[in-house]
Amino acid sequence: MIKHLPIRRLCAALAAACGLLGAAAASAAERAFIIPPPAADLSKDSATQEKAVIAGGCFWGVQAVFQHVKGVSGAVSGYAGGQAATANYDAVSSGRSGHAEAVEITYDPSQVSYGQLLQIYFSVAHDPTQLNRQGPDYGTQYRSAVFPANDSQRKVAEAYIAQLNQAGVYPKALATTIEPLQAFYPAEGYHQDYLVRHPNSMYIVVNDIPKVENLAKTFPDRYRDKPVLVNENGK
Repeated sequence: MIKHLPIRRLCAALAAACGLLGAAAASAAERAFIIPPPAADLSKDSATQEKAVIAGGCFWGVQAVFQHVKGVSGAVSGYAGGQAATANYDAVSSGRSGHAEAVEITYDPSQVSYGQLLQIYFSVAHDPTQLNRQGPDYGTQYRSAVFPANDSQRKVAEAYIAQLNQAGVYPKALATTIEPLQAFYPAEGYHQDYLVRHPNSMYIVVNDIPKVENLAKTFPDRYRDKPVLVNENGK
């Protein structure tokens, strides 16, 4: 039996082998959606660090985006939606674990609000209209999902999804689900800071670097050039 190979690994391997993607593939990278800020948001008066867990396809690119957001002190790739026993890459890649590839964001609400994080998430971190896929990756593990940490986050997320669907800024309705956060499980070490450690990977060049570039262009006041890393030495 041939061991399951996640589609992004296969795409990256083929691209590296043939070297034929180039500028044409880069131009096909997903675009940013220009969307309004949330009408309902949480207070920015809190002095304590808060956490937000979101999923939007491959966690390499989502992590990289939020590592460049001002007010974020940590962004960790991991798994949410399933059980502890299947919180590993092989099990999650099967698409049968119930997990989504997710990112846990630690942020200072006095600098960036939960709603502002969601605006970045729905605008440049992924395409929320795609059902159980992002770009070349498909399966329930790549679903668009928000995992609220509390009832307040849930209400903001629900209201924002409804607002965006009514705004007509997307070609179709959002596929994003709101799911209970039972636990977040950090992914294996080799997944952390992946874009920083593998900037020349064809998968990263085509699918993920454009996300960070879109963040800088679309939210210049929210963007910081130096990312906050899980491993501060970048290794």
